[in-house]
Amino acid sequence: MLTLNDTSLETFSFGNSEDDKYYILINIQQNPDGINIQKLASADPRVFDSVLNEMGCILMLTGFELTELRNRREIDLNNLHESLFQLAKQEGIIP
Repeated sequence: MLTLNDTSLETFSFGNSEDDKYYILINIQQNPDGINIQKLASADPRVFDSVLNEMGCILMLTGFELTELRNRREIDLNNLHESLFQLAKQEGIIP
């Protein structure tokens, strides 16, 4: 069973809007190096999810999605890593 310490939160931006920012909860037991942006950018779109899974991606959200979750009081932006970990557990993504 994963604990908070077995995960990390990575943030990437591919533009200026909230939809261009991505927040990715990573299983660092599976992949201690985290997301490889070059490999992800060159991935065939048909296997994009598979590449993310290989890299240990547990959950990936846009900035817009984070704002929506905050507005519904489902996450705390001041404690984002733990909030997303808890959300993933509540949703059954992490057993």
